[in-house]
Amino acid sequence: MRICRFTTGEEPRFGVVTGEVDEFGQPSDDSVVVPLAGDPLYVGIKLMDEEHKLSDVRLLAPVIPRSKVVGIGRNYAAHAAEMGNDLPSEPLIFLKPNTTVIGPGDPIYYPPQTSNLHFEGELAVVIGRICRDVPVEQATDVIFGYTIANDVTARDLQKSDVQFTRAKGFDSFCPLGPWIETDLDPHDFADGRAVQTYLNGDVKQDGSTADMVFDVPTLVAYVSSVMTLLPGDLILTGTPDGVGPMQVGDEVEISIAGIGALTNPIALRAT
Repeated sequence: MRICRFTTGEEPRFGVVTGEVDEFGQPSDDSVVVPLAGDPLYVGIKLMDEEHKLSDVRLLAPVIPRSKVVGIGRNYAAHAAEMGNDLPSEPLIFLKPNTTVIGPGDPIYYPPQTSNLHFEGELAVVIGRICRDVPVEQATDVIFGYTIANDVTARDLQKSDVQFTRAKGFDSFCPLGPWIETDLDPHDFADGRAVQTYLNGDVKQDGSTADMVFDVPTLVAYVSSVMTLLPGDLILTGTPDGVGPMQVGDEVEISIAGIGALTNPIALRAT
């Protein structure tokens, strides 16, 4: 099931995207959105008796975390190597504020404090219920679904600050979308799903979730051993190699097989 957040020009609503999808999770031209009666994380899946053509709605970030976005650093060996870093012996975690979240088509703003803004295409895990100290074998019980994220990073600030907060915490630095796919199993990613990033149509990242150092259940267990996770919290699972700079006027698209594609333009942030 593909859960979206959308607007037709009025208040945001949640909905289910129906219709056939291709092997990459892209919907057909006749796909529709059936609205839901409230936030499915809290009231469940309650379909309304109406529908809208997908082409007639504006998709928004499929979830706005009430609490936090947890990032995982250096979770692909090739990415750690390209950054000149060793692999961590346990997951390396950091936080992004929920004010970084934007949706499909929204601009990523290039702040004046940086001159080296990078894309990082990632699989994102959406937590479905309050949990703490989740055993690896029970991770599926607390996962609501999966979406696509761009862990936008001011690379020069990351290097100068050492810690990640400023470099990854600017407004618009966590695009999400296009929806949450609920019908995937964590082991689907362990077996490998393509994660690709395109900059102005050119492939820059072409990785596989099978190359993650720590798989999804391990990440859920590790993060929940440190902090309580709340419904709507996100775990960004790391990025493959091939990260690189974006410029004002560029367009970045991230696709993950079985989920879909997330596209955002880069714009100048007003001072």
